[in-house]
Amino acid sequence: MPEELGRLLLYPACIARFRTVMNPNNSTASTALLPSEKRAAWSLSLIYIVRMLGLFIVLPVFSLFGDHYTDNTPLLIGVAIGIYGLLQACLQIPFGMLSDRIGRKKVITIGLALLAIGSVVAATSESIYGVIFGRALQGAGAIAAALMALAADLTRDEQRTKVMASLGASIGFAFILALILGPLLIGWFSIDGLFWLTAASAVLGIILLHTLVPNPARCQYSSDTGANVATMKRLLGNRQLLRLDASIFMLHLLITAVFFAVPLALRDAGVSTEQQWLVYLPAVVLSVAVMIPLIIWGERKAMRAVLVLCIAGMALTQILFAGPAMLGMEVTVALLFVGITCFFSFLNTLEALLPSLVSRLAPAAAKGSAMGIYSSSQFLGAFVGGAGAGWLYGSIGATGLYIVMALLCLVWAVLLLGFQPPRKMATHRRALSAEERQHSSGLLAELEAIPGVEEVVIALDEGVAYLKVDKARYQQVT
Repeated sequence: MPEELGRLLLYPACIARFRTVMNPNNSTASTALLPSEKRAAWSLSLIYIVRMLGLFIVLPVFSLFGDHYTDNTPLLIGVAIGIYGLLQACLQIPFGMLSDRIGRKKVITIGLALLAIGSVVAATSESIYGVIFGRALQGAGAIAAALMALAADLTRDEQRTKVMASLGASIGFAFILALILGPLLIGWFSIDGLFWLTAASAVLGIILLHTLVPNPARCQYSSDTGANVATMKRLLGNRQLLRLDASIFMLHLLITAVFFAVPLALRDAGVSTEQQWLVYLPAVVLSVAVMIPLIIWGERKAMRAVLVLCIAGMALTQILFAGPAMLGMEVTVALLFVGITCFFSFLNTLEALLPSLVSRLAPAAAKGSAMGIYSSSQFLGAFVGGAGAGWLYGSIGATGLYIVMALLCLVWAVLLLGFQPPRKMATHRRALSAEERQHSSGLLAELEAIPGVEEVVIALDEGVAYLKVDKARYQQVT
């Protein structure tokens, strides 16, 4: 975003028109997606699913087959699992900025091509180093920001939240689908076969992109979907946002570490690789019954308490995994199932709450930058979790790994004790007319005087106005 983001335009004659647009009860404002917006939503969601499924599908099975490669060590197997996250963290924001310059579809095509090439490299490698290189290439296709920007180009401001929600849901769906399909398909294919399947899915993504996704009229930077370096420097000084960035880092560190160790524990307990999906599927279904009440409780009454409870619960889950070995007992499938169900319950709750909190805390016209830091933290956590789990597993075994993760959860919980949950905030974005851009007067003061409006930023170079409002106090003005 250019330096001029902070410049403000003042124009009182536009107040009534602005309020009319902001009023959801206005009969002229459409509340339904246009056909082109529906097409953009489901086609981009399909690409998200195809891409993320390719990255995730080896997660629940790779540690079981890592010793099939030459030069393998537990550390290198862990690096192979998580290396994609390091490249994603480093390249996601640059790829998003590049899409502003050369076009969304070109960057997305490059990213999907890298995913395909990396998958072929991993599929044809006999050495663990080749797999690491292939997984790094997979992660180098960091197109999440470009996909979000394309979604913004193809939707109206008032409908953007719906489309972004569908993209977010598609990522969660891809993760769950990978947990089921990875162990299921490994019974029919080798680990190499899963990489070939990922390569085919990347090619499918390119076909979907150029046949189903509409072409935007133009590519335009948007502060609610794009990241800006200057703004990010300011956000890195926000302690509340940093606590959430640290939280998503820790969460994905735990996810990657758990799926290094738990598949091995299930195998040792007598569950064959191709049958492990029969453990994961009911665990995910049961976790929903825990997740929904926790989310409702957090949103209505005690957000910080729910966050700390989930983290404490994940710590206890690690103790549950480690307990039998510490007591000299046999690890049973039933015990592992209980632990996995609890893990999914708290994991899914945090995955739902954390991005919502980031969105509320982000300043007006800085949501894209805040989410960029958040997403990079997420992928970096996946890398550290994979590499760290491999190193710890090789050094102190599974029990030691679980204990270390439990201690990390306690540190995480202490970190969040200083977190102040934000009020329910929303950011409204609206294009300025040519008349509004050319005149200045008292528009800023008038908008700030509307009950519930916390912050107003009018970005001339974007041609939009951003209002951050308190949902509980914001009053629509007719």
